[in-house]
Amino acid sequence: MTVPIWAWAAVLGVILAMLAIDLLAHRRAHVVGVREALAWSAVWVALGLAFGAVVWWAWGAEFAGQYFAGYVIEKSLAVDNVFVFAIIFGYFAVPREHQHRILFYGVLGALVFRAVFIAAGSALIASFAWILYVFGAFLVITGARMALHRNETADYEQNVFLRTFRRIVPSTDRYHGKKFLVRQGGRWVATPLLTVLVLIEVTDIVFAVDSIPAIFAVTQEPFLVFTSNAFAILGLRAMYFLLADVMHRFVYLKLGLALVLVWVGVKMLLLDLYKIPTALSLAVVGVILGTAFAASLIRTRATARSGA
Repeated sequence: MTVPIWAWAAVLGVILAMLAIDLLAHRRAHVVGVREALAWSAVWVALGLAFGAVVWWAWGAEFAGQYFAGYVIEKSLAVDNVFVFAIIFGYFAVPREHQHRILFYGVLGALVFRAVFIAAGSALIASFAWILYVFGAFLVITGARMALHRNETADYEQNVFLRTFRRIVPSTDRYHGKKFLVRQGGRWVATPLLTVLVLIEVTDIVFAVDSIPAIFAVTQEPFLVFTSNAFAILGLRAMYFLLADVMHRFVYLKLGLALVLVWVGVKMLLLDLYKIPTALSLAVVGVILGTAFAASLIRTRATARSGA
């Protein structure tokens, strides 16, 4: 797959333009409602699908299939991000009107970090082909651990990174509107908003360690890996506000995501024995996630009825 420099520049231009539009649309702090989140989700999904159509037109069906497979995998794993973001926001009692601002800067950081990870991963694969087997084994182990520990809750007061951050950076426990830093006692101190933003960024780096190898299972083209990641991540904020209030309904989603990681890990481990078609891989991911969503809704609906 040959991608000219101008294509990279065009994609980056579109991403920056959409981020600017999103920033202008949300320049005033306010609570993002379900209707607004649904509208923005539709915009981001339409943009991601439209780019897939461009890939199909420019490079053919096979590469388009790889892009869509990567997009679906990243979009599904992003739901796990939403779970964690909801827990972090609830733990630190972040006012709802300031949550979008934190997520906006979090997405900017995520795009940068993932670009770095993708470049590093591509360089490793180009130099050491066997690294794909390491990625595959890592995904299988990660998926198994996620399945076994899916019901555990994090204690952020014991989080090593958070404790280190608070030890290094003077902090206050009081919110000061949308400010990340305020001056107290003659020195600058971090508000809880900055603490949460840093924690969000660290969390996304941890998630990228899982999701980037997962996309390399369906394509090793850096352009497709980056764009599928970018267009999925751009819709993360809208997805959060769309799903945050109903996350308790998705009781089997963690298990479904764990199975997705195991599946793409196995696919990577079998590369030299049997190359699983992209369409089949995408279908399996769809079946796993669809089953997890359906089983979750059936389970929670039955629980609600029995409780009533």
